[in-house]
Amino acid sequence: MTQEFKIFDIKSITDFNELALDIFYYQSKNIPIYQKYLKQLKIDPFSIKNFDSIPFLPIRFFKSHKIANDTERCQQIFKSSGTTESGRSKHYVTSLDLYEKSFLKSFENIYGPIQNQTILAVLPSYLEQGESSLIYMVNYLIKHSSKNSHYISTNTTNFKQLSKKHENEKIILIGVSYALLDLCEKNYFDLSNWTIMETGGMKGRRKELTREELHCKLKEGFNVNSIHSEYGMTELLSQAYSTKDNYFKSPPWMKILIREINDPFSYCKKDKTGGINIIDLANINSCSFIATDDLGKRNDKGFKVLGRFDLSDTRGCNQLNTLF
Repeated sequence: MTQEFKIFDIKSITDFNELALDIFYYQSKNIPIYQKYLKQLKIDPFSIKNFDSIPFLPIRFFKSHKIANDTERCQQIFKSSGTTESGRSKHYVTSLDLYEKSFLKSFENIYGPIQNQTILAVLPSYLEQGESSLIYMVNYLIKHSSKNSHYISTNTTNFKQLSKKHENEKIILIGVSYALLDLCEKNYFDLSNWTIMETGGMKGRRKELTREELHCKLKEGFNVNSIHSEYGMTELLSQAYSTKDNYFKSPPWMKILIREINDPFSYCKKDKTGGINIIDLANINSCSFIATDDLGKRNDKGFKVLGRFDLSDTRGCNQLNTLF
């Protein structure tokens, strides 16, 4: 699609709205499952005139359908973590260049030029399972950052030596939640010069914690004032980042809307909890309009992720689920 790289030139809400509508009209014709979904809703795509009126595809369809304009041109299939193939979401990516540009710009918008960074990563479960969009992104960031960037293990003795060696340097430590806890609960580390970034997820290895509980443990264990977070998923080609207060900031081509829990076609007021809807314009060749299973709220600071909800208890999500 000719609009692919125009998304990175968005300067205003008018720019965003125009591109979002262009991409919506394109996907309504060229993404079969989304086209069928709109027909089930009895929606004429060209009756939509603003991005907040665009219908959002339930994220579960990434598990059950091929969501792409042309799977034959697919360069990579990213898969979510899971115990069975049927339980894993699949994202058919037709342009790795677009993905790389999206995640690099998202990262550099917050942290500055990648070549000036030293990145250490502890992502054992993702490395074990493979086919992860997160691993693809971190591999790229490590390759294009300083020569001291690399993956590390959760071996506490080795990490203690490594952290002592680099304790006065500015390091970004990226890790899945349970692995970061494994490191800091076995030892106290003074990493006050480092940036600690969690990517979420206990992956069944530990009891789930709220983000506030997790950050409290990590701040104490690593002796840092704040914990950074990355919000991304298999179904997205863009990421949002939180550097303090657990409020995430998204890049200009990504927008968050909070839907009412029991009425998925209405939106919440500021600071009210609801389901997170995401517009990711980098998803040009799959679906840019996704209704996630995450709970959150938003205000002028950004958006918070508050957990996930049980679909069986939410009448609005059942309404979405029965459309197919």
